[in-house]
Amino acid sequence: MRNKSLWDALLGLTDAVIEAVDVEEATGQIVAQVRIKASASRRCGRCLRRCPRYDRGSGRRRWRHLDAGVLMVWIEAEAPRVACRDCGVVTCHIPWARAGAGHTADFDHHIAWLATNASKTTVATLIRIAWRTVGAIVARVWADIDAVEDRFANLRRIVIDEISYKKGHRYLTIVVDHDTGRLLWAGVGQDAETVDEFFDILGPQRCAAITHVSADAAHWIAKSVRTHCPNAIRCADAFHVVAWATKALDQVRRDAWNAAAGRARNSAVTGRNSTGAARALKTCRWALWKNPEDLTTRQHDKLAWIAKTDPRLWRAYLLKEGLRHVFKAKGAAGRAALDRWLTWAARCRIPAFVELASTIKRNRTQIDNALDHNLSNALIESMNTKIRRITRTAYGFTNPEALIALALLAHGGHRPQLPGRTTHG
Repeated sequence: MRNKSLWDALLGLTDAVIEAVDVEEATGQIVAQVRIKASASRRCGRCLRRCPRYDRGSGRRRWRHLDAGVLMVWIEAEAPRVACRDCGVVTCHIPWARAGAGHTADFDHHIAWLATNASKTTVATLIRIAWRTVGAIVARVWADIDAVEDRFANLRRIVIDEISYKKGHRYLTIVVDHDTGRLLWAGVGQDAETVDEFFDILGPQRCAAITHVSADAAHWIAKSVRTHCPNAIRCADAFHVVAWATKALDQVRRDAWNAAAGRARNSAVTGRNSTGAARALKTCRWALWKNPEDLTTRQHDKLAWIAKTDPRLWRAYLLKEGLRHVFKAKGAAGRAALDRWLTWAARCRIPAFVELASTIKRNRTQIDNALDHNLSNALIESMNTKIRRITRTAYGFTNPEALIALALLAHGGHRPQLPGRTTHG
């Protein structure tokens, strides 16, 4: 194979003619000097219209390309400016690179694919670039994908939730397509204005096409949904409703522990023997929280002990499990079970569950919708876990926009493709 054909195949550049290749052994670099093919030359870098040449621009430029073994590869070429009748004087279109980028498009896609599959230390060490550069590349690749892919097409059912991405109460609000499971959008913040940004991007016509919205009972989400999608069916998330019951149950357990600890202190003062109930109640938290089917033998024994020694705490545990049954039953059976549960909770004489019954009554419409339409935040909780994994793998993000771009690239349904491959990696 002739040298020119070999370098053409090795570099894989689009619309480029290789003029010379220099191997700089001292610096461990390969510099390929190329020129743009005549058919692709003198085109506007914005609209791609054929234009007259204006000047040489900044002279010859270099772009980082995919490494050749252990050697770094650079592409060097002229980047003249052209005079476009619509865009003015701009740098000409470079077929192998994005406008303003210092890397080739193949290099960008290679880095973006690596960033979605490896840690920042791995990418930075392997490719010999800074992590900040990786963030900029990911943002560019996602912007290119987003420009040609309509991620909001045929959107009907969505899930909205927030996720903490950094210490100090730093939150992202994320939106997931309930039908495809894809991450649709993420924004910095945890308020109605942040959700409004998503609906503003969606536009009135597509907002009107939204039929179902699943979320927790956060008032700021409900406010924005009511404003932009007044006809959408709002569904309360079952996980969050049961979490309310778990929180109430833990309050009852703490009250029981405090009472037992008080009795233990009094026993110590009077010289009577303590029963150790306080210690037992302190260690039964997970037995009360876990689902019955997941309990260990020891946790079953703890529940049996509670049933015999603390009827009030046992009743609170049964109330929590009764609310779980509501969402397992679903539909008309679930609504009927919820009616019975509300009557039971209102008369249980346990303040935490009496208050919970009032909260559920205030959100009854959204809870009934969730029972009827079988919608929950399970998809978005899974997405939250994936985003946390991205953050943990990268050891955190200084810029939340870089995290958003990487999350959309990894879980938006349009992952980058490795150069030279015909299928997605």
